[in-house]
Amino acid sequence: MNKSILVLGAQWGDEGKGKITNYLSEKADYVIRYQGGNNAGHTIVFDGHKYALRLIPSGVFNPNTKCILGNGMVINPRAFVEEKNEIQRAGFACDNLYISDRAHVIFDHHLVLDALNEESLGANKIGTTKKGIGPCYTDKAARVGMRMCDFVSDEFPELYRDLLKVKNKQIVDLGGTPIDYEKTVKEYLDIQKQIKPLVTDTISMIAKARKEGKKILFEGAQGSLLDIDFGSYPYVTSSNVTSGGTISGSGVGCHGIDGILGIVKSYQTRVGEGAFPTELKDEIGDEIREKGHEYGTVTHRPRRIGWLDLCALNYSIQINGISSICLTLFDVLSGFDEIKVCTHYQIDGKNVYTIPASNIQFKKCVPVYEVLKGWKEDISNVKSFDELPENAKKYIEFIEKETGLPVSIFSVGPDKYQTIIRKEIF
Repeated sequence: MNKSILVLGAQWGDEGKGKITNYLSEKADYVIRYQGGNNAGHTIVFDGHKYALRLIPSGVFNPNTKCILGNGMVINPRAFVEEKNEIQRAGFACDNLYISDRAHVIFDHHLVLDALNEESLGANKIGTTKKGIGPCYTDKAARVGMRMCDFVSDEFPELYRDLLKVKNKQIVDLGGTPIDYEKTVKEYLDIQKQIKPLVTDTISMIAKARKEGKKILFEGAQGSLLDIDFGSYPYVTSSNVTSGGTISGSGVGCHGIDGILGIVKSYQTRVGEGAFPTELKDEIGDEIREKGHEYGTVTHRPRRIGWLDLCALNYSIQINGISSICLTLFDVLSGFDEIKVCTHYQIDGKNVYTIPASNIQFKKCVPVYEVLKGWKEDISNVKSFDELPENAKKYIEFIEKETGLPVSIFSVGPDKYQTIIRKEIF
C-alpha cells in the first residue's frame, strides 16, 4: 500500500480528479496542491451537496486532513478568501488550510494584462481563462513577482506600490486603464489579515509529515496534455501539470511519491483552442456533452467532445510514470451501439503512435479507430466489476491491454458510492 500518492489528470483536464481526490482524501493525513491557480475547478459532491473548488484542495471537507497550497501554485488572494468564505458558509471550519510562503501572488494587474494580451493575439488567441495565471507565472520566471511571504509582510504596501508603477505602464501601453493604488492596497490589506495566519513554511511541514510516516495525497489540477513542457504547445497552461511539477511545486523531493494514479475520462474532452484529433462535431458528441454535463466548472464554456485517444493516453503515461488508472464518467458511455477508441494516427498516410511536438503536425493527425461494441444497460448503480455488462468489461480490459496498466478504480457517477475500487492503492 502506498504511503504517498499523486492523483493527476492524464488528458486535457476535467477528468474528474476532484471526486477521486476527495474520495481518497478520507484516508490521507495531508492533501497537497502543487501547481496552477483558480483557472481550473473541481466539482465535489459531499453529503449530497455540490461544491466547486478552484484553489482549495479537495480534502478540505475532511477536518482531520491538512490541506496545503504548495509553493508551485499562483494564488489570487481575493479568490482564495471568497472560496474559503463560501465553504465556511456551508458549515465547514476550514481550520485545516495552509499556504506556502513561497507561492506567488496573483494581483488585479495580472488579470487585466491577461485579458489585454489575449485580445492583442486576435485570431491566434490561446483560449486563456483570463484569471491572470500566465502573467503571474511570467513574472515569476522574470524574477519580478511577489510571493506570499511578501504579501503578508509589513513591507507589503511599499512593495506593491513599486510593483504597480511598472505594471500600470504595461497596462497603459496595451491600451488599458491603470489600476488605482490607494483603492487596491486598502483592499489587499484587509485580505492580508485573513490570509496571514495561514501562510507558513509548508516545505518543512511536508518533510516532517514524511518523516512521521503520514499518508500524503498530492492533487494535480488541469491535465497532463496542458503541461507547459509536455503539452500540446502553445495551447497549454503556464505550469508543470505533470508528475515532475509535484516535486518542484511542493518541495517533496524525487523519492517522495510512491504511486501515481492517472485519472482518465472514458471519452476525451478539451476546452479552448488546439488540435483534437478524435473530436466529435455531431449528434454523438452533443449527446455525450449533455449526458456528461460537459461544461466548465469555472468558465461554464461547453467542452469539446471526442472518443478516447490512446496515443494521447500512452504519451501521458510515459511522461508521468503513471502506475495505475482510474476510469471516470464510465456511465456516460451507456446507450451507444458502438464505441470508438483511437489506437493511432495517420499523417500523410504514415502511422503515428504518439502526439507530435509540432502543433502543425498535430493538426494533421487523422485518428484510426478500434470499434468496440457498446451496451444499453444503465451501469450507474453497479457495485463491482463483475456486475458490469459484458461489453463494458471488455472496454476496460481493452484499455488495460493497450496501456499495460491496471484500471484500479472506475467511476459510474458523481456520488461517493458510485466509485468502484478494484484494487486498493492508498
